[in-house]
Amino acid sequence: MRCLFLFSGGLDSLLGVKILQKQGIKVDLITFKSYFFDSKQAEKSAKDLKLGLKIVDFSQEHLSIVKHPRWGYGKNMNPCIDCHLLMLRKAKEIMEKEKYDFVATGEVLGERPMSQNKSILRMLEKRSGLEGYLLRPLSAKLLEPTILEKQGKICRDKLLALQGRSRKAQLELAQKWGLKNYPTPAGGCLLTDPGFSQRLKELFQKWPECSGEDIQLLKVGRHFWFDSNKIVVGRNKEENEKIKSFFRKGDYLLKLKSLPGPLTLVRGKKIDSLVLKRAAELTANYSSKARKEKEVELVVFSEEGKTILKAFPKSLQK
Repeated sequence: MRCLFLFSGGLDSLLGVKILQKQGIKVDLITFKSYFFDSKQAEKSAKDLKLGLKIVDFSQEHLSIVKHPRWGYGKNMNPCIDCHLLMLRKAKEIMEKEKYDFVATGEVLGERPMSQNKSILRMLEKRSGLEGYLLRPLSAKLLEPTILEKQGKICRDKLLALQGRSRKAQLELAQKWGLKNYPTPAGGCLLTDPGFSQRLKELFQKWPECSGEDIQLLKVGRHFWFDSNKIVVGRNKEENEKIKSFFRKGDYLLKLKSLPGPLTLVRGKKIDSLVLKRAAELTANYSSKARKEKEVELVVFSEEGKTILKAFPKSLQK
């Protein structure tokens, strides 16, 4: 028996893998990464388990469903149902191509009331094309048996009946089975973060056709809108370097000519002198050295070359 396991690297998925291994099932792991979450925790946990891990980058497809989720968003900009369905469909393709017997996940019934209730779990199984071949080992006894359980190829009695948001049972199992290196359930998806979600919502409103690079830019700096133009001001040396790496054709990059301070990126379709003036003022006001001056000069870089722009730091403080 060969299983393809959707693996996040969290405690639930670690326990799910152990449950299947105790039945002698060969488990291979698969995880996904996008503009909003990475595969680092899954890689770390897979290494601890000494199991191989398939990493699928579905950034473009995932961005498309984040923009237009069929089942809507959660508390923030997280389309959890659409996201999980996309993962399951991808897993089904690999299952069929590489001849796995079934797909499994670490989901727990009711752990997330909106996206892990019985009706949603059932719907995901049907719409993914995995009906009868999708096993949730931690809650299997509370769900319809899979075809493999009915055939006696998987022992249903050795599966669990966990439900709800309490992690007491999982923690007890982790201790019993000697699992120690697992993360706290903080979640690794930026779409659940209120601050990032607000930035993303504004981006979708201003730039409906935004690219993956525009999404990556949301992760650094202080963000300001001037009409449909975005101004991003670095907060430290590391962010300045990242902002510099995002500079592309059509952008403007500002830095103080002779004083330390932030690097500022300006991006948009109608960048005029007023937009650049605003960007210069913001750049100057986020420099402690520049704020002490009556007037400062900034270097403005663009595809045409570089120019000098003057700013008056105290103008924003009045």
